[in-house]
Amino acid sequence: MQIWVDADACPGAIKAMLFRAAQRRKVMVTLVANQPMTVPRSEFIATIRVPGGMNIADRQIVELTQPGDLVITADIPLAADVVAKGGQALDPRGHLYTEANVKERLAVRNLFDELRGGGLVTGGPSNFSPRDRQAFANQLDRWLTRAK
Repeated sequence: MQIWVDADACPGAIKAMLFRAAQRRKVMVTLVANQPMTVPRSEFIATIRVPGGMNIADRQIVELTQPGDLVITADIPLAADVVAKGGQALDPRGHLYTEANVKERLAVRNLFDELRGGGLVTGGPSNFSPRDRQAFANQLDRWLTRAK
């Protein structure tokens, strides 16, 4: 059981929460990004730096993910690939992607992408809030409890 983090766009508060969970629960957390990362020294925290480019970090995460692993990402196509490999994905706002819901979430994401491309929908997600942080913490705790 391992936690992989799509780290380039992951909020700092979520990373800090994951670092604490890694130490407390003794679970491996690996951050994957195309930028240099600063992480606490720990046998339970690692980083992988990939070259810059479209979806390179995502492909690396999918390649390394094993059934039962958790991936932290806001990228729904990445979440769908992880679920197809037998893992689960959790976005920083606390949405857990599983076999039961990832296809629907991907379809909605694709629809909104088309609507944005046609100028019918503008704007993006709301600002990251304390409520999002709490929802993430709750889902992470549930996943860690089930995984052990």
